[in-house]
Amino acid sequence: MIKDEILTKRPISILEKIEENLEKLNEKMEVMIEIQKNGNGNQRSVPTLPDAPLDVMTLLSMPDHLRKTAMAICRCGRATAQEIAEQTRRARAVESAYLNQLVIMGYLKKERKGRKAYFYVDRETQG
Repeated sequence: MIKDEILTKRPISILEKIEENLEKLNEKMEVMIEIQKNGNGNQRSVPTLPDAPLDVMTLLSMPDHLRKTAMAICRCGRATAQEIAEQTRRARAVESAYLNQLVIMGYLKKERKGRKAYFYVDRETQG
């Protein structure tokens, strides 16, 4: 009986992982299709901030965990790690680490006000 349970649980967990990976691939394909549709003349509807260093191609080149954080900060404009964590449904400490990584990579700026750190895309220093 126990052996049967082990044999049935393993394939189920494998199928769940496959489903998770397929969902990630579908999300990426949707972004690529959107880029392709909008690349033929209509650049305004491409999902990116105007004059932002976080354009679609940059976002696509990022690892999934950083892309999710970067897209959340693009939607917010300026936010704390806690605000981003609420959007991404990840722990604040995780988002803080990812946001600081994006600062080190040069995509975001960080400003402290009291005990809070605010992250944002710096549009003034873009070329």
